[in-house]
Amino acid sequence: MTLLDPQTWTGKLFIDGWTDGGGGTAASIEPATGETLGSYGVASVEDVRRAASRAADAQKEWAARRPEERAAVLRRAGDLFEQHAEEIQDWIVRESGGIPPKAGLETHVAASECFEAAGLPTHPAGDVLATNDDRWSFARRRPVGVVSVIAPFNFPLILSVRAVAPALALGNAVLLKPDPRTAVCGGVVVVRVFQEAGLPDGLLALLPGDGEIGAAVVEAPQVGVIAFTGSTAAGRKVGESASGLLKRAHLELGGNNALVVLPGTDVAKAASAGAFGAFLHQGQICMTAGRHIVHESLYEEYVAALAEKAQHLPVGDPKSGTVALGPMIDEKQLKRVDSIVQDAVQHGARLLAGGTNDGPFYQPTVLADVALDNPAWTEEIFGPVAPVVSFSTLDEAVELVDGTDYALSVGILGDVGEAMRLADRVTSGKVHINEQTVSDEAQAPFGGFKSSGNGSRIGGAQANLESFTEIQWLTMRPDVAPYPF
Repeated sequence: MTLLDPQTWTGKLFIDGWTDGGGGTAASIEPATGETLGSYGVASVEDVRRAASRAADAQKEWAARRPEERAAVLRRAGDLFEQHAEEIQDWIVRESGGIPPKAGLETHVAASECFEAAGLPTHPAGDVLATNDDRWSFARRRPVGVVSVIAPFNFPLILSVRAVAPALALGNAVLLKPDPRTAVCGGVVVVRVFQEAGLPDGLLALLPGDGEIGAAVVEAPQVGVIAFTGSTAAGRKVGESASGLLKRAHLELGGNNALVVLPGTDVAKAASAGAFGAFLHQGQICMTAGRHIVHESLYEEYVAALAEKAQHLPVGDPKSGTVALGPMIDEKQLKRVDSIVQDAVQHGARLLAGGTNDGPFYQPTVLADVALDNPAWTEEIFGPVAPVVSFSTLDEAVELVDGTDYALSVGILGDVGEAMRLADRVTSGKVHINEQTVSDEAQAPFGGFKSSGNGSRIGGAQANLESFTEIQWLTMRPDVAPYPF
């Protein structure tokens, strides 16, 4: 069976079946070549309204299903991600510009997310409460109802499925709005998998579109929770809209993550970790190592080793299977990255590698001696750029790590005892000792603080239960209670 037969979905969106979109169609473009890969349906605001209404109706029956029935759908979905991994990975490589190992990671994690979510329907769903009255008292978790999932382009499959799968497992319906640049590998793939897994009609809608459609999936009256992954600027708008409507928004936003290299660390290993953390998927990852903070005793050796790595990493079309970096997602992002690099150099940073592009391919770039007030240090670049500064004391390292509006991920390389002392003092959603900053597992909580989001709302049973259910207080007596009226 071909999962992604174009005759099934070309020019269509998904609401209770494949259907024409009120917003017409749009092309899926390969960023490495500019080639058109296919077309998908674009949603209108009326499509969102129709999908939300249908989802609310379908959700009631779905929530009433036996837990084992919901779990079985999630297990089958995980199996399908594995069975069709090669076909799905080809789309990830071509549509998102990711290299094949990155595409393999996406299908592996997508399957893991489904398998992990399959345990949620039978997870304990509440507590028996102590009470001062003559009754039984319970706090039980109930499905939210309809959940909107808004996903980005960079890891389009993982960042869709990690919210879609647990939301469905817990008895909800889902409106999925993928980024238009990756609407097939971040949208069509998800719908086709759950279709084949036996998910009942109406429970999962695919609604590609621009910001107007994003606003519509937030504002739809049937929607109770929004799971958003994307830029901090867009996340603020989603959060503001949701709060005005008294809805919960789980926001996983940008990052300007620190990789700290402590004294005595093996420089060769540190440079390898730094290159992976900074350049994987062209640096287009919220967890990218965007700030390298290196002890002064290792600084010059580290920047030289990192530059050597950057100069020898092959860049090109990921379809070839022989490159470490593929294309930037589009020309707008490439120009933004280059502007930040050139500005840093003009203001005194040493350019040790990169700083140039060949068409959509930006060379991995190393910047030493970056000013702490320069955008290359203060902003999330979202490109293959590694700015490096030095520190002398642990107190200074803490100040450098925390001297940003973001707090998503920190990597610390070196002595474990010293690393733990640093980890205990910094603010970050996650800390990885003797690892770089990019890491994600289906069973682990994921999220950031400050401008990186509103905490760990995704990953692991506890976070998913809190994200996609509401707590209801339920009391019960053997007979009708007596009252003085």
